[in-house]
Amino acid sequence: MSDKNNYVLVNNDETESGVFTGTQPRQAALKVARAGKGTKENPETIRLRARGTKKLHIFKGYVAVVDAPEKRPAWMSAKIRKPFVEKIGTEKPKKEKKVTKGAK
Repeated sequence: MSDKNNYVLVNNDETESGVFTGTQPRQAALKVARAGKGTKENPETIRLRARGTKKLHIFKGYVAVVDAPEKRPAWMSAKIRKPFVEKIGTEKPKKEKKVTKGAK
């Protein structure tokens, strides 16, 4: 079995909120998109950082209300919220130059 990873949601102001679990970043992004407010016309940007790394996975995602499958369980409603995500890319943090005071 593959191990599950924890992905932290990174906001636009670089603060982190929420931890989402998945075997791949896309699986965690689907969970974020389902809870989000993005639409097909105006998808939201999802930035996830894997715990223990500094690498960011960037997705565009939204949720749509669609018909449930015909062979759905009795408890499931006729309409469901289905998340959609598309990976835009990855982003690595820029290396900061170490500033040292020079000797005269």
